[in-house]
Amino acid sequence: MHASGQVAHVDVPTESLPDDPSRWVRRLARFLPRDVRVTGISVAPEHFDARFSAVRRHYEYRVTTAVHGADPLRARDTVAWPKTVDLGAMQRASRSLLGLHDFAAFCKRREGATTVRELQRYDWTSSGDILTAHVSADAFCWSMVRSLVGAALAVGEGRRSGEWMTALLDERERAASVAVAPAHGLSLVRVDYPAEEDLAARNRATRETRGPIERGCCG
Repeated sequence: MHASGQVAHVDVPTESLPDDPSRWVRRLARFLPRDVRVTGISVAPEHFDARFSAVRRHYEYRVTTAVHGADPLRARDTVAWPKTVDLGAMQRASRSLLGLHDFAAFCKRREGATTVRELQRYDWTSSGDILTAHVSADAFCWSMVRSLVGAALAVGEGRRSGEWMTALLDERERAASVAVAPAHGLSLVRVDYPAEEDLAARNRATRETRGPIERGCCG
């Protein structure tokens, strides 16, 4: 997995902060490996938490259907899928999952963690032989995006139906029929946060565990 929009926070003693924290960007570049870069540094507002303050995360998953596979310059972030797929069928199946649902069928189980999520965007765009999945939600559970992509590709190939993909929302355990797409096609591209005055409330809401969704209540 890759990230061009990753956000992180760290607690630093006030006396250690330079007048302009952005000066650390250049310094960190000297020590980080070539495939990791910090692009901006600033003082975070009170109550900000990079994980729990987030209201929405945006991912992209990149696939190529070219018979020759991924372009060498994009091979690290593009999955070779040299098969014919029905993009329209993938779009319809993907959009049928939008809304607040229990995505247990698409998630790797973690003890005590909820799999109820609000999927706010899931669609596909194409440019030549490049297909890109755009997936946004208030939060994601483990392996969820890659499982959503794997399911849509199965529909696109005709191995599964759109109805099969929608029916997975009725499952309450990880579905063995859903293949997890390879990790390197996935990128975190943006994280959204609320206004400063809403940070504390958002932190509390995120830490609250969502209860189970009754079957058939939230179609």
